Amino acid sequence: MLLRLKLYQLLLKVTAYLLPLAGFHLGLRMWSFSWSLIGRPTDFVVHGHFGMLLFGCFVWALLAEHYKVTSVEELFRERTGARAVCAACMATSVILLAILYFSRKADFPRGLFVSSMLALLLLAVFLRAAFRVLYRSRSDLARPTQLLVVGTDQFARDASVRLQRLSFSPCRVAAFVHLPGQEIAVENCRVYELEELGTLSANDGIEEAVIAIQPEQFSLIPGIIRGLDKLCLPARAIVDLGEGIVVRERLFQLGRMQMLDLTTTPADSLDYALLKRAFDFCFSAGVLVLSSPLLLLIALLIRITSPGPVLFTQNRIGLSGRPFAMYKFRTMNVGAASESDTRWTTEKDPRRTRLGSFLRRTSLDELPQFLNVLRGDMSVVGPRPERPHFVQKFLQEVGRYNNRHCLKVGITGWAQVNGWRGDTSIEKRVEYDLYYLQNWTFGLDLRIIGMTILSGLINRNAY
Repeated sequence: MLLRLKLYQLLLKVTAYLLPLAGFHLGLRMWSFSWSLIGRPTDFVVHGHFGMLLFGCFVWALLAEHYKVTSVEELFRERTGARAVCAACMATSVILLAILYFSRKADFPRGLFVSSMLALLLLAVFLRAAFRVLYRSRSDLARPTQLLVVGTDQFARDASVRLQRLSFSPCRVAAFVHLPGQEIAVENCRVYELEELGTLSANDGIEEAVIAIQPEQFSLIPGIIRGLDKLCLPARAIVDLGEGIVVRERLFQLGRMQMLDLTTTPADSLDYALLKRAFDFCFSAGVLVLSSPLLLLIALLIRITSPGPVLFTQNRIGLSGRPFAMYKFRTMNVGAASESDTRWTTEKDPRRTRLGSFLRRTSLDELPQFLNVLRGDMSVVGPRPERPHFVQKFLQEVGRYNNRHCLKVGITGWAQVNGWRGDTSIEKRVEYDLYYLQNWTFGLDLRIIGMTILSGLINRNAY
């Protein structure tokens, strides 16, 4: 079962790594054909660009691995895999464009570059589809792997059913092993006691052992392994730590210890730590520079229309539950800090100034938060930060509320662009924040920013 998976993995990797070469040649034909239709010659010599092609293959290989384009397991998680392929192609395009821009000797037609990357995208999607068909057709013809399932309770029975339903790796359960104190929930199959494993031999046709026990029985694994030693079979263990805990590529070596990461978040990935931070810094700096005349105008109007400071500073809770000072343009008359820290803003709140009402409706009061992003307290996109008083309140009332603090808080977020902003359901807001936590990608951040610009700046719940 595992060897078959590794062979397909190797074939998929080698084929995927060579896609940029095929994509370039297909793109060259597409570009030449489209130019010939309008009667323009294509004066391009392939010789001299082999170095760039090889470098493109290297970049693509790294990014294809990162986005799991070359993973056999991922072939059956998505319908087409186009999302991962698009992300890998976009990242490859950006890096190669940067190299071409800074390389004075590179003379590469833009039309050829676009057609090559489009061809790479189409070939990668086609490759994954072809492997799915090949894998399933070969699996239908292949002889099923004969399994010995250790465990006879309902958990083991359900696991055996799932194993035999695998479309990409056919299996058949030949026998079960009954453990002391377990119920026997399996039917129509041979059941052995752990002590009887010595009576089995290679002639029984069993090829692999699968340990299907619940977490509270993990202490039995050393004894089970000793019993299986008599059979010289490769042994696998099904890891199911309960609802809400998904173990997927989270076993890592730390010195001499093996550790299982049970609460991995996007904040642990290089994409989040480096790419998101670099984007936050550049985007925020650009917004502050481009909007500096507007910032100065708003600051001047605040000073003219009401007494008090231009900026309003308030403590909010950020990443890992740490407090920070968040900046906003002042939109209310100066009052006691205890009141603003513990009281929601209402639709006809008398504390607001006339200018403040406009600033809040248009979200212009939040422009100074880009300073928080530059400082690293916030991100452009993330769960909205809340005041300490309400954080303590929601921790008691809303399940999994604190999980939203596993990421940097943001100026805009998935909950906000979907309408859960201001005086709306906290439960719904947390639900959308948790979706963002579990499904974060850099592409999702860009989508949220686009949705914010198009429809989220003016919101009926912002007052």
